[in-house]
Amino acid sequence: MRFFLLVLVCSAQLVKAQQSFVSYQKNFVRVAKAFENREDELKKQFAAKNLIWPAKSMYLRSFKYNSNLEVWVRQNMQDTFTHFKTYRICALAGTMGPKRMEGDYQVPEGIYYINEFNANSTYHLSLGLNYPNPSDRILSDSVRPGSEIYIHGSCVTVGCIPITDPQIEELYVLSSHARAAGQEFIPVHIFPARFKETRSAEYLEKVFESDPTLKPFEHNLRKAYDIFENTKKIPVVAITPKGDYVFY
Repeated sequence: MRFFLLVLVCSAQLVKAQQSFVSYQKNFVRVAKAFENREDELKKQFAAKNLIWPAKSMYLRSFKYNSNLEVWVRQNMQDTFTHFKTYRICALAGTMGPKRMEGDYQVPEGIYYINEFNANSTYHLSLGLNYPNPSDRILSDSVRPGSEIYIHGSCVTVGCIPITDPQIEELYVLSSHARAAGQEFIPVHIFPARFKETRSAEYLEKVFESDPTLKPFEHNLRKAYDIFENTKKIPVVAITPKGDYVFY
């Protein structure tokens, strides 16, 4: 009986925490407006794809060369992810290859997660990424690796991932619900291109010819892409002392 009561108490606390995160976000004018503008339409889009609203877990994949940002969703940890939609990245700074220092205007490439909900962004709304991650801290400039990388609105960039204001409102609502459901770390994988598409692969080979130093990093990163393509599940990630990713 005590165990049953403890489960009920924990469940009630979880529901309260979930509600409080979304409620807190709605205290911000732009976020409240985003929920008002986008939530009903998102519910309809979920229903059209036979998805349960709201998603309890999300995964984002970005492809620099293809200018795409994919949104994948699921309900339970044991489930595979289902593709929900793809946003068009509407501006791009830098070139192929990872970000390695402040001021290089590079969009990072690597394995990240959302670590900030910025309701008062200069770029309408924004979701911060944990750049530099542990790999970046090893491989990037030790003094000035750069920082403040976001997925944001306003369709301008100096090294972030920009989408339109309506799109960032949708993504902010989706991410808020996932965070409220207990997903503290929403993964964001940023790849140079879609490795298995012919045009993308041919472009990458030309990049490698002009800069062979990029090839080992991109081939290492591709392992995460391949695992997800084959399983629709996110690999567990570790970092070696040299800064390489290891995927399980």
